[in-house]
Amino acid sequence: MEASTPGRARRDRRRARAAGSPLSRAAVVLLLSAFLVPASPSAGYFIRLPRGFRLTQDLPKIVGSSYYPVKVYVLLHQKSPHVLCVTQRLRNSELIDPSFEWHGPKGKIISGNTTTQVTSTGSLVFQNFEEGMTGVYTCFLEYKPTVEEGAKNLQLKYVIYAYREPHFYYQFTARYHAAPCNSIYNISFEKKLLQILSKLVLDLSCEVSLLKSECHHVKMQKAGLQNELFFTFSVSSLDTEKVPKPCIDHSCEPSRRLLKAKNLIERFFNQQVDVLGRRAEPLPEIYYIEGTLQMVWINRCFPGYGINALKHPKCPECCVLGHYK
Repeated sequence: MEASTPGRARRDRRRARAAGSPLSRAAVVLLLSAFLVPASPSAGYFIRLPRGFRLTQDLPKIVGSSYYPVKVYVLLHQKSPHVLCVTQRLRNSELIDPSFEWHGPKGKIISGNTTTQVTSTGSLVFQNFEEGMTGVYTCFLEYKPTVEEGAKNLQLKYVIYAYREPHFYYQFTARYHAAPCNSIYNISFEKKLLQILSKLVLDLSCEVSLLKSECHHVKMQKAGLQNELFFTFSVSSLDTEKVPKPCIDHSCEPSRRLLKAKNLIERFFNQQVDVLGRRAEPLPEIYYIEGTLQMVWINRCFPGYGINALKHPKCPECCVLGHYK
């Protein structure tokens, strides 16, 4: 006999709600059901090229100053902008018989160098900027303003810095009611939790890393001791160049992908609370403790690099190479 129309309609609505959820509850149910064990009775001048920049267009050009050294910031392992051996005024002027000579931290720069080049018009260009190239560069320009006038000399200084993008990520902490601290169930639960979290953010080219997992005995107010797991894990973005299908869309920026990953993880923990609230059976031995999820935004530089908005006001969020611990 066919099911009645009202009964079938109710089942269809339940299926539609389950299928339409942006984050399947199956992950939460799987996490909880895997551990339904009986509870224990005791229980300057700035040119910054973005990470995704592709050298298919004319590079920016930087001019010098007669009054102060010009600061230039070049992303590590990338091609630099053209550093010109002229001021803004001279760039728009006619120069007769100009000659250019560049000196860097290691002495005079030869035009035929494969990594550091001086063009025929006197521009300094780095093909693959390395840490050791950071330093003071001086250009010596000799020219005539007109054919009748004598030669003039100009010396321009640049301070060229290597910089890297900051390594930023989210750090989460969460607490779970646990089995006895020496129980193998806690270890199995930890592995299962990391697998589910990693799968949640995989499509966003993000990864989850366990930073710390500890089991402690906690004395509750007006109650006895209970076992709790303290999880600390991070969520960071993978370099788009390392993923199988590199993404060049604006939404693929690390900060945007990380924000989406953060929202998915927060929703996952909230759904654990919802699933437990609807259970008619006793609570499992291992379950998320509502309200314990904490999150902080970490913004760090690699060793030897640092952020200093006072020293580098034109590049306040750059991790600039320097004497940083």
